[in-house]
Amino acid sequence: MLKDVIAVTVLDNYELDLRFEDGVRGAVDVASLVSFTGVFAPLQSRDYFRSVRVDRELGTICWPNGADLDPDVLYSLVSGEPILLAEAEAMAVA
Repeated sequence: MLKDVIAVTVLDNYELDLRFEDGVRGAVDVASLVSFTGVFAPLQSRDYFRSVRVDRELGTICWPNGADLDPDVLYSLVSGEPILLAEAEAMAVA
């Protein structure tokens, strides 16, 4: 799958509007994806959450402390396309 995130806009609550390189666009609720512990703990602060940016090298979103989210998971949530098991296995082996 591997579609890069090319734009991110912070919405209400802990939602982000994401745009992917193929034009797919939609909202993702980050609070439903992560528990705000460990590397994600700073995201509890709304100001810190708003510091999200696109890391063009990684093709995903990240925060200043290095926290990031898998672009395949984000794409699957936005597009409704499942992550294929063969792709997931190939990524685990690489």
